Amino acid sequence: MTVKVVGAGLAGSEAAWQLAVRGVPVELIEMKPAKRTPAHVADGFAELVCSNSFRGDDLSNAVGLLKEEMRRMGSLIMKCADEHRVPAGGALAVDRVAFSDAVTQAIRSHPLISVTEAEVTEIPEGRVIIATGPLTSDALAEKLAKLDPEGAPLNFYDAAAPIVTFDSIDMDSAYFASRYGKGTADYINCPMTEEEYKAFRAELCTAREAEMHGFDDGGVFEGCMPIEVMARRGEDTMRYGPMKPVGLTDPRTGKDPYAVVQLRQDNAEGTIYNIVGFQTHLKFPEQKRVFSMIPALKNAEFVRYGVMHRNTYLNSPRLLDRYYRLRGNERVSFAGQMTGVEGYVESAASGMLVGIETAHEILGKPPVDFPQETAIGALALYVSGGAVAAFQPMNVNFGIISPLGYRVKGKRNKNTEISKRSLELIGRFVAEGKI
Repeated sequence: MTVKVVGAGLAGSEAAWQLAVRGVPVELIEMKPAKRTPAHVADGFAELVCSNSFRGDDLSNAVGLLKEEMRRMGSLIMKCADEHRVPAGGALAVDRVAFSDAVTQAIRSHPLISVTEAEVTEIPEGRVIIATGPLTSDALAEKLAKLDPEGAPLNFYDAAAPIVTFDSIDMDSAYFASRYGKGTADYINCPMTEEEYKAFRAELCTAREAEMHGFDDGGVFEGCMPIEVMARRGEDTMRYGPMKPVGLTDPRTGKDPYAVVQLRQDNAEGTIYNIVGFQTHLKFPEQKRVFSMIPALKNAEFVRYGVMHRNTYLNSPRLLDRYYRLRGNERVSFAGQMTGVEGYVESAASGMLVGIETAHEILGKPPVDFPQETAIGALALYVSGGAVAAFQPMNVNFGIISPLGYRVKGKRNKNTEISKRSLELIGRFVAEGKI
């Protein structure tokens, strides 16, 4: 049986890979290059349209645990990310072009994966995994809306941050540092005085926004909030968020600045940097005008401005089971952000779980049934959990993973112990051939 995987993003690519390496033929259907969404700029698979960061790598961090689980189970996305990482302190960030190229090459060269370049406007017949992402085309989105008898899929708005060239950054007004001096000094820090910060915020609050039908501040996912929305929420909101200055001592003054803008390397050569946490939907001229008020960016050359786009997701607790299959029509599975998992790693992890469980189903093997003690299992159980009253997109976190049955002093120590337990389970599954 050939499984059709619709969409070659992070989730679709991972799902296709997991099926193929287990001997299940795959037809991967991707609408690029013939058609793109407003957020896509390249033709490759697993294109990163927002940040280039896969977030923290430490095992005291839930996303760090999820990444390590995936590595130990043979994730294509994690392999390519690790091979094309760029300096980012304690986070895993990648050269987005090299990363996408590596995923594309691996997928296209696998003998059991065929690639069809076409837009899908109907749910295909046969066994299918729909991983069209948060920017699902309107035609297919209309069909998916009919799956929920009690209402259309929910949606929220997401945003991408601008990217500037390194050569255009005024390094006399900036410095390399990592927070509290931990790890290597991979981030460029652009300090602002209280006067500079308040003037910047005032302009940010009144800057002209690009028109977007249906957008309002209440429709924004909290984990990817536009910087101008954050500015309007209060004078110090940005200083407790992406402009937090604590632990970023300015070597010129020996003190923490009033506020700081961080830049993270975006490619292997270190020639371009993205403005961390500055997702935005301001008009492009306004982005140039307002962001140039940051002293270190006064002459910044923007190679990509921030963009705002719609993210669509299903009411998954009502529609999907723990394998991300459609309840009542189990030949159809979903993967990625459209299921309500939020983030690159979480999207790829959902694709991995769907690929593994679908392969087991087709090959007549028992399901893995990833338990809630693992991050990958906890995420699937959260997404499919009928007890969730008002379903919202979710990043992986220790709150959804089963707690320890014993007391451990200190949050970091407790989280590390939870990670140890999970990785022992994953290791046992791999050793016993269950995965």
